Amino acid sequence: MKKMMTKMALGAMALTLLAAPSVWAENIKVGAILAVTGPASFLGGPEARTLEMMTETINAKGGINGNKIDLIIKDSAGSPEKAVSFAKQLIDEEKVLAIIGPSSSGETMQIKQIAQDGKTPLLSCAAAEVIVNPVASFVFKTPQKDSDAVKMIYNELKTKGLANVAVLADNTGFGKAGAEQLAKIAPEFGIKIVENEVYDTKDSDLTAPVAKIKANKEVQAVINWSVAPAQSIVLKNIRQTGWTVPVFQSHGFGNIKFAQAAGAAAEGVIFPAGRLLIAADLPADHPQKALLLDYTKNYESKYQGELVSTFGGHAYDAMLMLEEAIKVGGNDREKVRTALEGLQKLPGTAGIFSMSATDHNGLTIDAFQMMTVKNGKFVAYPAQ
Repeated sequence: MKKMMTKMALGAMALTLLAAPSVWAENIKVGAILAVTGPASFLGGPEARTLEMMTETINAKGGINGNKIDLIIKDSAGSPEKAVSFAKQLIDEEKVLAIIGPSSSGETMQIKQIAQDGKTPLLSCAAAEVIVNPVASFVFKTPQKDSDAVKMIYNELKTKGLANVAVLADNTGFGKAGAEQLAKIAPEFGIKIVENEVYDTKDSDLTAPVAKIKANKEVQAVINWSVAPAQSIVLKNIRQTGWTVPVFQSHGFGNIKFAQAAGAAAEGVIFPAGRLLIAADLPADHPQKALLLDYTKNYESKYQGELVSTFGGHAYDAMLMLEEAIKVGGNDREKVRTALEGLQKLPGTAGIFSMSATDHNGLTIDAFQMMTVKNGKFVAYPAQ
């Protein structure tokens, strides 16, 4: 009897040991809502590919704390309605630990409250400042601040002695938020917005708004605020009229495809962006350089023929931050949220992140570098 009980105890222990690894190695579900297809695929495509690449790398190393990532990507095609449906599905049905995305500001604003109510960390890849202002405890974003981009542009305008500007903005959430920041901050820099036009991202010809702002002889510079391919058409239409006015773009210009689409019209355009676009030119001791070069090399090797963009970089930062938070908080939404809020001096593609209870973006104006287009390439401004 005693021998039988001993065997049973040993058997039970063996079963426990066999079962334990499946508990210890529980996969961590991470959701992503991205515009992989559709008109905003220039955002969501690089983001999705970046997340897939990073997930492969993390899992190949054994995961995080021994737990592998189960990445669930939902293609919203840029639709706020789809983003809402997917957010509910990921939170309520898939029980994901966190959501990365959406790609656009409009989509993000539609699901911000859903993530907050569902107590699920949301790491948006969209730029509009309203995503994190006011702060919602479970909502974060990785792109730099709109207001800081505006200040960088206005500083350069002041340096050039230019005060009267025309603002062209697209009709996305990003365009609307940017136009609001441009108007709000203008008085602080002595800038006067003498023309203000909104254009549809679906338009293939924007000569009408360009003609209107050109007719105003007070205009000394143009600020084209967009995250869509249509911004390249604006540049073409401006230069096709023979107008040599200085043109500034927002940080939504940070994909070389936009410059390539505009061709010669993009030459000399000035814009603020993260240093990913000029990583090779950074000093050897720059705190971001190694990470930027590593991401660039890995991405461009894996997806041959495609150059990195700041948009893919936003997804990189989101997964990087989430990985660091999981190391501390495990597979617990609240603990991960707290860990995200506590991240300090973390180098990413967009800058050096330092979060707090009142700052869920964690970047300062120093995250930006003024850039320009020279011979079809992005270079630091002023070009040498």
